[in-house]
Amino acid sequence: MTGRPGTTDPLARLLGWMFQAHPWHGIASGPASPEVVTVYVEIVPTDTVKYELDKATGVLKVDRVQRSSSLCPTLYGFVPQTYCGAEVGARCAERPPRRAGIAGDGDPLDICVLTEKAIPKGGFLLRARPIGGLRLIDGEEADDKIVAVLEDDVAFGDLRELAECPRGLVTRLEHYFLTYKQLPGAPPRAMEIAEVYDRAEAHEMIRRSERDYRATFGAPEARLDELRRLLAGG
Repeated sequence: MTGRPGTTDPLARLLGWMFQAHPWHGIASGPASPEVVTVYVEIVPTDTVKYELDKATGVLKVDRVQRSSSLCPTLYGFVPQTYCGAEVGARCAERPPRRAGIAGDGDPLDICVLTEKAIPKGGFLLRARPIGGLRLIDGEEADDKIVAVLEDDVAFGDLRELAECPRGLVTRLEHYFLTYKQLPGAPPRAMEIAEVYDRAEAHEMIRRSERDYRATFGAPEARLDELRRLLAGG
């Protein structure tokens, strides 16, 4: 909806000049998705506070202070204009261990991005190539974590499949996501990683989450016409 460079729509161009796009709704997943996707980064590996996008305002907020020494081992955020809804939940339910009643977690699709670069803080966009993912189940909700590499990264940029990634790094990701919501003194959360999957499955989950987004929030390309109708009093 926002006016990117080269847009010919005067309303889109004006909106792009005047307003910052909402990181979830106002930015596309990218023309090459699912091969290459836009990522909004919320957390970097040095963060001792878990940041999360405030869905209503589009502002990055403090979600909680990390109470353990476990830090996210990669850049972590989400793919814009995705949503974990019915299709994402159905895919989780039909894959091993095949469990009925799984729903999407109602958030954008999470993504971890591998890079050799030390980036000091989140709240920015990048382009990444998905290479696989972790099928995390939180209680009865699908909470997939796509794993990707920063485009043109010197150390990780040549990886094409998650199986090519150092096993120790994948193990660290698994451990982080199995424990990052566990609070000291609280009962254990029902978290499990049902599957570690490849690039083809990561692409499938991105496509499903994009369709879930459209089913829930409508077609992004129709929003300018909707805005024109509202401005005209329609």
